[in-house]
Amino acid sequence: MCLWLVLPGGVGSAAIQLAKRRGSYVTAFTTTSKSKSVKSIGADQVITRENNMLSSLGEESVDLVIDNVAGTNFSRMLKILRRGGKYVSSGAIAGPIVSLDMRDMYLKDITLFGTTAWDEDVFSNLITYIEAGEIKPLLAKTFPLSDIAKAQKEFITKKHVGNFVLIP
Repeated sequence: MCLWLVLPGGVGSAAIQLAKRRGSYVTAFTTTSKSKSVKSIGADQVITRENNMLSSLGEESVDLVIDNVAGTNFSRMLKILRRGGKYVSSGAIAGPIVSLDMRDMYLKDITLFGTTAWDEDVFSNLITYIEAGEIKPLLAKTFPLSDIAKAQKEFITKKHVGNFVLIP
């Protein structure tokens, strides 16, 4: 069984559901206020940000990290990866500059992936999974397009679970 650590947001919530669809054991790292919501979409375990993920999980305890946060926890995420583990990121909302001890990467043969796009068939597969009810996009809130500044301010508070949608 593949063990995943996911930092849930809009992308992370989809990753949790896709990982569960593949039979993986998923640990989510999130705030206490979001724990119940994250558990309800399939996380097997939730570690809150008030706890240290490294001491909670232990070194070399997961196969894959999906992280769209980065920031100060980046180095801990590499430490929890097993030999041959993979780290995937498509964002850096906690800060784009991270500390990297190269030994954590090369001595464990870790692969780092940065991604902002997907292969052509991924989107149609996602739609199929959504239509079949296998994954459910999470909608936190809708805003009229005229309230885009208000939506951005609320988005920055990071108190929501799921996506914001702007309606023209």
